[in-house]
Amino acid sequence: MSQTLPALDTASALETLLKSNKVHRNLHSGILVEHAVRRGEGLLADNGAVVAYTGKYTGRTPKDKFTVKDPVTTELVNWGDVNQPFDPEKFDALFERVVGSLRGKELFVQDLYAGADPRYRLPIRVINEYAWHNLFVRALFVRPKKEELKTHHAEFTIVAAPEFQADPKRDGTRSEAFIVVSFTRKVVLIGGTKYAGEMKKSIFSVMNFLLPPRNVFPMHCSANVGQEW
Repeated sequence: MSQTLPALDTASALETLLKSNKVHRNLHSGILVEHAVRRGEGLLADNGAVVAYTGKYTGRTPKDKFTVKDPVTTELVNWGDVNQPFDPEKFDALFERVVGSLRGKELFVQDLYAGADPRYRLPIRVINEYAWHNLFVRALFVRPKKEELKTHHAEFTIVAAPEFQADPKRDGTRSEAFIVVSFTRKVVLIGGTKYAGEMKKSIFSVMNFLLPPRNVFPMHCSANVGQEW
């Protein structure tokens, strides 16, 4: 497993990707619904909800999820069947191909928070090829207030490109689908699957790595506190 980290400025690459008049930033839910229908990504049900089909993957594909094994993670991750290692050089090459496939396309961006407590929440940015995926993350994560957006600086970015199909022999994946997290690059790459839940779960995994060293026990749930509860 290579430990070399070649020079790759992911922040600059993503900034360049988003310098386009085809990029929609922080659209409200109603407008995202309109875009999803316009683009043929889904239909409106009789109750007004958006219905979209995820194709081959109707749920998560955990065997296609990887974590980049590099100096940041090598000694801290319990590697095995659940936490599968991914070569850092393979990640960088895959990142460049995914970003290249998205250049010039209509994209949807949301700046959000994972977690509600200002002391521990993680500022994230989600870049989506699909409008309905952007609607999904807008509903699942915490939306910053108008004033908070002015100072929002993403510490982690999700790049979700469901139309991009990986080549396992070239890219080091198991199949055409992949969910790869790099804690050095602070990027989650998702491709080959239209199942939106991969975005939510990948950030939960990120929080599971980042919070315990801060003496916080992350849980996939919520809890109320106080005498009235």
